[in-house]
Amino acid sequence: MATKTKKRQKQTMEEKLNTLRAGVLGSNDGILTVVGVLVSVAAATSDNFTIFIAGLSDLLACAFSMASGEYASVSTQKDTEKSAVAQEKQLLKTNFADELAVVRDYYIEKGVSPETSMAIAKDLLNKKPLETIVRIKYDIELGHYLNPWDAAFSSLFSAAAGGLFPLMAMTLAPEAYKWYAVILAVALTSALTGYISSKLGNGLVKIAVIRNIIIGLITITIHYGVGKLF
Repeated sequence: MATKTKKRQKQTMEEKLNTLRAGVLGSNDGILTVVGVLVSVAAATSDNFTIFIAGLSDLLACAFSMASGEYASVSTQKDTEKSAVAQEKQLLKTNFADELAVVRDYYIEKGVSPETSMAIAKDLLNKKPLETIVRIKYDIELGHYLNPWDAAFSSLFSAAAGGLFPLMAMTLAPEAYKWYAVILAVALTSALTGYISSKLGNGLVKIAVIRNIIIGLITITIHYGVGKLF
């Protein structure tokens, strides 16, 4: 009972982390795409209303694009997992011996003796055949699938929130400090997404933060050049 509870807790945590990762990715994308449009338009015109509408339009487009992309991606993964479960359910009926061998070999690789591994495999496939085989073959917890709607809404709101910071900096800051405000907003938000993503992926925080800031500043530079060019 305790083991089953731990597995469910692990699955729930993985689902939450997947949603959080989608949010971080959406936020980072929102920052870069919105600031790209803002800088390009601001470099080409000084009309604040035009700049604001361009930035707002891109923010909404980016948010819904990220949401639909995440929904499609996670839905595909969910369908793949369900397909694998259906396939294993059929194999348990038509090719039980091979399924038994898979479970036995799994425990042999864990260091259990062949005789004991076979006894464990027979016991597990006798009690919970489908749950056992999908866990061992695909690391799927039966009945627990990633929720595409959670990932979609996470991306939607995080992309909108990420893009909102450079949009507010560009439209609300005094004219003399507008560009400084945008650069600061991008640097801070990029650093934050870099920090969170490195923590989620157990990566190097310093490298992730610096990398994100550099990418943000390069984005500003390139789009400023494009705006001036055209």
